[in-house]
Amino acid sequence: MSTSATISKRHTRIEDIQALVIGTMIIALGVNFFTQAGLLTGGTAGMAFLLQYTTSFSFGEAFFLVNIPFYLLAIKHMGWEFTLKTFSAVFCVSLFSDLTPKFISFNSIEPIYAALAGGFLMGVGFLMLFRHNASLGGVNILARYIAEKYGVSFGKFQMAVDCTIVALSVFVVDIYLIAISIIGAIALNIILAVNHKPGRYMGNM
Repeated sequence: MSTSATISKRHTRIEDIQALVIGTMIIALGVNFFTQAGLLTGGTAGMAFLLQYTTSFSFGEAFFLVNIPFYLLAIKHMGWEFTLKTFSAVFCVSLFSDLTPKFISFNSIEPIYAALAGGFLMGVGFLMLFRHNASLGGVNILARYIAEKYGVSFGKFQMAVDCTIVALSVFVVDIYLIAISIIGAIALNIILAVNHKPGRYMGNM
């Protein structure tokens, strides 16, 4: 195959918008799986879940607020395009997470299934965002910066952070649900560890 045939092309704006909308809708569905089962995850989403369970904030409101301080890091190290896409993605997840229960509900959901399915859904949604130069802020921004700057595995770093945050939730959530939440965090980050590697995806990030 010629070199010119392997050169990646930039995503168009329409492709970026499509990925942002679909990716955030997928993530919001995974979030609702976790919410229905009373589970947690790591990163800023985990912080938002904790606020949701302990205050009057909805997940969407808490998630939007928690991410605000991380935009400064994004602007400094990732640039305005990445930051604006990330802000848009955070806004969409916040909105879709609060809207999803109006269109779908569960009479019951097995926590282990919710952890696996929700984790996989969020991982796929994250992957779509990352491949279009966006993220969901917070630990995602830090993990991406460290991966690009020092070559540390994005998935492995975030998995360690996520599992730590979930473990620290012992005072808020039942220990059984925390154990299952760790399964969900692992499921999410397996998707990233396997699929989010430099050079594997030919689309321009």
